[in-house]
Parts: sequence; C-alpha cells; structure tokens
Amino acid sequence: MNQTINNKEEAPFLLASLLQNIASYYKSLLGHWKILVLMGLIGLVLGSAYVLIKNDTYTASTTFVVEDNKSASGGIASALAGQFGFDIGGLSSGSGVLQGDNVLGLLKSKTLIKKALLTTVDSVGSVSVADLYANAYGYSQKWLKSKEVGYQVRFNSNPLNNVRLEDSLLHVIIKRITTKELSILKPDKKLSLFSIDVTTRNENLSKLLCERILKVTSEFYIATKTKRIRGNVDRLQQRVDSLKMILNQKTSSSIDASRDLLDINPVFSQNQEVNAEISGRDKIVQATVFAELTKNLEASKTILLQETPTIQVVDAPELPLKKNETSWLFSIFIGIASLEALTIIGLFFFKKVEVLKPVS
Repeated sequence: MNQTINNKEEAPFLLASLLQNIASYYKSLLGHWKILVLMGLIGLVLGSAYVLIKNDTYTASTTFVVEDNKSASGGIASALAGQFGFDIGGLSSGSGVLQGDNVLGLLKSKTLIKKALLTTVDSVGSVSVADLYANAYGYSQKWLKSKEVGYQVRFNSNPLNNVRLEDSLLHVIIKRITTKELSILKPDKKLSLFSIDVTTRNENLSKLLCERILKVTSEFYIATKTKRIRGNVDRLQQRVDSLKMILNQKTSSSIDASRDLLDINPVFSQNQEVNAEISGRDKIVQATVFAELTKNLEASKTILLQETPTIQVVDAPELPLKKNETSWLFSIFIGIASLEALTIIGLFFFKKVEVLKPVS
C-alpha cells in the first residue's frame, strides 16, 4: 500500500520537475536573445544567398519497355545443321545472364556511359556530349587555367585517340553523372518497365544524355543477347555463299562436259563420258548440300528474329524539360533553423545557459 502511494506521488513530482527544467531553459535562453536574433538574421541571409547562387537544374525522363522473346528449340533444323558441323541447337534457350532486370545494371555501367559521352552531338559536328557537359559545368575554363592541364580539352569521339590525361578528366564527368545525376528506376517489379532520369544544369544536355545512354545500352544489350545466334547465322551464310560459288562452277563444268560429248572422237568417248558423269554427280551433290544449308540458314535467321529482344520507348524526353528550382521559403527556413540550433548547442556547450534546479 505504501509503495503504491509513493509511486503516485513520484509521477506528479517528475512531471513538475520536467516542466520546471523546460521553463528554466527557456528563461535562460531569453537572456541571450540578441545572439539568437543575430544568428537568425545570418541564417536568413545565407538561405537567400543559397537560392541566388544555386544553379537551376533540368530533369529528362525516359520510360521504356524491354521484351525478351523466347522461341522453341531448333528441332529438325538443328539436326540437319549438325550433319554439316553447324550448331543451331539450343539457340532459343535464352541467356541466363542478361535477363530484363539486368538492364538496370547496364544503364549504370561506366563503360557504356563513357561511350555515350563520346558520341557527337550531331551527325556533322565534331563536338561530343562530353564537350557539351564540360562547357555547361565550367570544366573547360577550369582545365584551361589549370597547371596540370593548361589547354582546351576536346574529347574525341574515338576513345583510342584520347590521351591519358583526357581519359582521366572524362572519368571525373562519369563519376559525377553516376553519383549525382543519373537515376534508374523500375516502377513495377512485375512489369518489364524501366525509367531513366538525368538531371543536369543544361536543358539540352539532360535530354541528349538521357537519349544517348539508352541508345548505347540498347545496342549493347541486343548485341550481347544475340551474339551466339548471330555468329551461327554468319557462319552458315559464309558456307552458303561458298557453296554457291562452287555450284556455279560445277554447273559450268557440267555444261561444258555435255557439249564436248557431241563432238568427241569415238576413240576417246569412254573417258569423256566418265568425266561428264562425275561432273553431273558432283553438281547434284553440291546442289543437295546447298539446299540443306540454305534451309538451315533460313531457320537460323528465324530463330535470330525470335530471340532478338525489343526495347521500346514509351515516354521520351521532350522540351521544355522539368525545371528544378529551390524554394525561397524552404531555403530560408533551413538556414535559420540550422544556425539557431547550432547557437543553442554552443550556448549549452560553453555553459552560457544555466538550468535552475527545482527545490526538493
């Protein structure tokens, strides 16, 4: 019974003590109101200056769909091609490495972003996307005045022509893009729908960079997915072309042998007839092989079409782009709140604020 009464008495006492501490803090802080007002004004100025200094940015967004087609196995075509040393079996099994979700990783690849930056702005100009980026962020002037660089940097569209210094400068741009300006999202995990957001200081740069990254990634993705099948198609095409030339030669030889039989001396007719028979037989064999390889080639081309993934743009970036502006009120609020908080912490740290302890 006594313990219950003591607990009831302690609760009001603790609440009263807490309220007295808060009141003591508040009264002690009011004694330094001049410092608090001064720091608030400084925060207001800093917040306003941040809005004036900060550059506006533009966001380009692209939404696209990745469709991976899957076909049946090569079947009879695979068996026929196997007789001639060509493997088209299992071409439709698909790639376990490059599935649709792997596009997210490819879009963030530094190699592909570098390739996109080294593309030219237009088909006739020599200015690359990297040059446009360097001008938009003032890197060109900074590098020109730098002792380490000291010249006007121009990124060539051919990476083999870039010196080591220019390549390192290009990596500075790539690092900024991947860490601050490029965002890859998949809005719905159940759908093969992806979104790219690129935010830079230049409106045209944002649009161009967003389009080029998607274009380079799409080409790499499709080429990698179809590399094995396309290799089989190319080998079959070479074989068919070679046999076609041989078949044309055999046809000419067979016609010549048949013509010679009409005017041949009876003494030598037996040997000539044998040559004509061999020539005709070779022509039939070559024609049969040519026909079968042509069937296999057409089957491989069909599989290639079926296995080629489709990347379809749903929403492309259009000018004018979304402009990202910093709110005056938000910036001023953050400036004032930050400095006021630091001031209060400093007052407590240097014991300029004293707390009146409640009398027990």
